[in-house]
Amino acid sequence: MDRFLADLLRVLAFDAGFNTSVVMLGSAALGCAAGAAGTFAMLRGRTLVSDAVAHATLPGIAAAFLVAALIGRQPREAGWLMGGAGIAAFLSLAAIEWLGRKPKVGPDTATAAVLACGFGLGLALMSLVQTLTVGRQAGLETLLFGSAAGMLPGEAYAMAALAVLVLLVIGMVLKELSAVAFDPDFAVTTGLPVARLDALVALVCAVVVVAALPIAGFVLAVALVVIPPAAARFWSDRAGVVVSVAAAIGAASAFSGAALSAVLSDTPTGPAIVLVAAAIFTASLLFGRARGLVAGRV
Repeated sequence: MDRFLADLLRVLAFDAGFNTSVVMLGSAALGCAAGAAGTFAMLRGRTLVSDAVAHATLPGIAAAFLVAALIGRQPREAGWLMGGAGIAAFLSLAAIEWLGRKPKVGPDTATAAVLACGFGLGLALMSLVQTLTVGRQAGLETLLFGSAAGMLPGEAYAMAALAVLVLLVIGMVLKELSAVAFDPDFAVTTGLPVARLDALVALVCAVVVVAALPIAGFVLAVALVVIPPAAARFWSDRAGVVVSVAAAIGAASAFSGAALSAVLSDTPTGPAIVLVAAAIFTASLLFGRARGLVAGRV
């Protein structure tokens, strides 16, 4: 135990090498972006959209792999696969928005339908990928299950830029998003474009989920968007505070999870980040100042 704590403190003090520090800081930036992006999706009860988008990236990745193999490109090229994931995420969002406007379907049914169809199509395409002799599915493993250990400085800078961009977008429309989240009827009567604001939140979450694929994988990426805002909701009833706390929890979870992954060499980064976030959520559930169980009893 003493050895573990000593190694953990050394890693947290950025004394474990340049690559480890890059991974920790890049993961923290991504966690910050994810926490902030997921706040209004949670407040609007649309967190399942992020899950649907994440699962929809699976057929996008597999399709990009197949197309690359057919045209003679390198199937394991990360940029090519991420492009496929991004296109699939955008198409899934468009499908959810279009189906959700149908009176006999509704947003929840549309989201669940896109999630199921996307995941089923992804599994079918993955089965086809496994029959190929070119590259097989080795190039997909990183994006499917996450692997932050190979993060480059340029990628960490990209995560930092993404965090700044997400915070700027949310800050610019914070009042409008707050009105839509807490009083949608009032937002409609005042002429706010509720559908466009919901689409903006969904788009920001989709961008963050796609960016999180190399670190957390397509399944665990959803946790980065869902858990920090859910934990932050126990600490305040003010939208701006919840956004800030969610961003801080996301950054702390990702930073600490990456540090634990560096100390425990057999622990992947994505699961470590999610476990830390779950621990923070549990503490918030119990001791959150606004809605925590202990605070409620006091």
